[in-house]
Amino acid sequence: MSVTKPDNALNRWQSGLLLFLFALAGSLNFSAGTLSARGADAYDAAVAQPGRSKEDRDRDAIDHPAEILRLAGIKPGMKVADVLAADGYYSELLSYLVGPKGHVQLINNAAFEKWSEGAWAKRLENGRLSNVEHQVAELEHMPLGEKSLDAVFLVKVYHDMYWVQPDSIWPKVDVRAVLDEIARAIKPGGVLLLVDHSAAPGTGSSVAGSLHRIDEEFARHDIESRGFKVVATSDVLRHPDDKRDQLTYKGPMLGKTDKFVLVFKKDP
Repeated sequence: MSVTKPDNALNRWQSGLLLFLFALAGSLNFSAGTLSARGADAYDAAVAQPGRSKEDRDRDAIDHPAEILRLAGIKPGMKVADVLAADGYYSELLSYLVGPKGHVQLINNAAFEKWSEGAWAKRLENGRLSNVEHQVAELEHMPLGEKSLDAVFLVKVYHDMYWVQPDSIWPKVDVRAVLDEIARAIKPGGVLLLVDHSAAPGTGSSVAGSLHRIDEEFARHDIESRGFKVVATSDVLRHPDDKRDQLTYKGPMLGKTDKFVLVFKKDP
């Protein structure tokens, strides 16, 4: 008996210590998980808004908007321009994130306005997104005040600036003027989010019209030459099996193209 008592006491002490350590580990894991969830809350909550359409929710699986918005660092109170926003898929998500003290410009040129078939109107009807302002302007004359914006979104539309299609409703764009205009409108330290369909390396803008793709390095240099630096990238929209030789907006590659994601910050 004199031997078993110390062993039982030791066993009880060891068991108690293990239980304490497990509890502490669980508490630490819970705290870390809670902090992680808190960091993602705003972006996941924007995507989870109950008022969003089924079409938007179906698109989420392809576009991963929470990850993109998080990478861009969109915060309450920001002023953001969603350029060539079409039906305003990202404009709505931006609306939730910037909140009542923020402002979103949903900008289309005449061609994008026609192609979106008024879908933006349903999105904005009855003032449901009161901080979103719909505007129609040619790209060289967008209503962008100097140093007025915290962020600009160019999502799968940058290549369109280099698209030339005579005898169509699509205008020839003065890309240099448009990018200079956007650069002037972004505040020092502000961001430009660029998402587009990847063309083969070294092709520059040569397949912007035929395939609706653009070379990532060409795009990067285009923006960096205007006083921006890349501060974040993501592979969330990558599709390495894409041979980058087919049309992007219809046919077998629809929703399956390799896309680059670049976040630029304007020099202070």
